[in-house]
Amino acid sequence: MGEQHHHERPRANPDAPVQNLVTYVAKQGAQDALLELVKKHEVALRKVGLVTATPFKVWKAFNIRTGEHSIVEFFEWKDGKSSDVAHQTPEVMAVWEPMGPVLEDLRICEVELV
Repeated sequence: MGEQHHHERPRANPDAPVQNLVTYVAKQGAQDALLELVKKHEVALRKVGLVTATPFKVWKAFNIRTGEHSIVEFFEWKDGKSSDVAHQTPEVMAVWEPMGPVLEDLRICEVELV
């Protein structure tokens, strides 16, 4: 998760909050370790002020078609620059860096209601 993302998505208002839905898929046998890191994610992001007051939501998910287990997290960046700032913040990187070895897959989606 520590690697830089390359979306540079144009936004109508770069100062508006950005809602994220993240799907974490753990490597075999690493589900518990991954869940412990995800639980630290909100604490780290709040400590450095990069997210809104909207509560984080975390679910354990099971794909009924493939049998895949995952963890799904919803949170809201305070603005369009916050995720880039997070990559330069030691408190956040202390959570993201250890995720790499336990992740099989990571999907980060910016979402909006339609």
